[in-house]
Amino acid sequence: MAESRRYQLQNDAANRLIVELLDAAGIPPDRRGYFQHMLTTVLKLHEDGTPTGDLKVTNTALKELRYAYKVFAPYRAVRKVTVFGSARTAGTDDAAVAAREFGRRMVEEGWMVVTGAGAGIMGAAQEGAGGEQSFGLNIRLPFEQEANPWIASDPKLITFKYFFTRKLFLVKEASAVALFPGGFGTMDECFELLTLMQTGKSTIVPVVLVEVGPKPYWRIWDRFVQGALVERRLIDPNDVAFYRIADRVEDAVEQVTGFYRVFHSSRILGDDLVFRLKRMLTDEQLREMQTQFEDILKGPALQAPGPVPQELNEFPELPRLIVPFNRSSYSRLRRLIDYLNTL
Repeated sequence: MAESRRYQLQNDAANRLIVELLDAAGIPPDRRGYFQHMLTTVLKLHEDGTPTGDLKVTNTALKELRYAYKVFAPYRAVRKVTVFGSARTAGTDDAAVAAREFGRRMVEEGWMVVTGAGAGIMGAAQEGAGGEQSFGLNIRLPFEQEANPWIASDPKLITFKYFFTRKLFLVKEASAVALFPGGFGTMDECFELLTLMQTGKSTIVPVVLVEVGPKPYWRIWDRFVQGALVERRLIDPNDVAFYRIADRVEDAVEQVTGFYRVFHSSRILGDDLVFRLKRMLTDEQLREMQTQFEDILKGPALQAPGPVPQELNEFPELPRLIVPFNRSSYSRLRRLIDYLNTL
């Protein structure tokens, strides 16, 4: 590919060796450009005179990414919910009891559970799900973070050195996220996830804030968001659509599974979004959707009985809704998905 030829090292002999290496490794043409770019990037670190400390970070991060891809690969077709919450919560606390029940119920629904592999809320959700149906993404810390016993000996336990690689997979692999009460880490994960969806940098998934026990936690947080952020126009009023507060475990489960009642998944194709749906819309429903969400559509939405020509042949049995999204408001796009799920 022309782009691959342009992105090269200053050393012509090294460029030729990269081509030979790709040939020897048998890299197929449709993937060749990516591998050429990655190999070139690694060697450009040498050309740039990158300090040893930065090389160590890059080396470790790349290894962590590769290994995590490998561990998750066999389970790509299974939906997963990531559970966040405090590592310090006692096992008898209302929040831990709820997390345990939530993990169990999600497995009953055919999902797998992903946690940070620690104690407290993470351990409770892991215990409820069982090691066979869960992943643990541990982080090496000087204190407080040994893998909980329900995932400690499982091959689906991954231990990361860096928070940024760990956080990538906690979000990347999730078809839903459930957050229980927690500290700085839980708040960090919550706001980062909402920011990623708000800016279109992450797939929109259901985010459920599980309120448990007699003392409010997420409702206090929600009052801050509504009273400080929305009121001062620091976020759009529609942005609160990215999350739901659930007062019971069953409500949390319903919020997660209900998001996929009609909507299945999406894919960006050119200037459009392609929604895979579990059923086609009627002409009247399509017109109603067009009217309600014309502020985020730059043209008429169309339907197809299966994959569109530019799309990979994934889920060939599902009809498609081609959404000409203008990228003006991802929170309104979340409301469009909610609308589809009411049909």
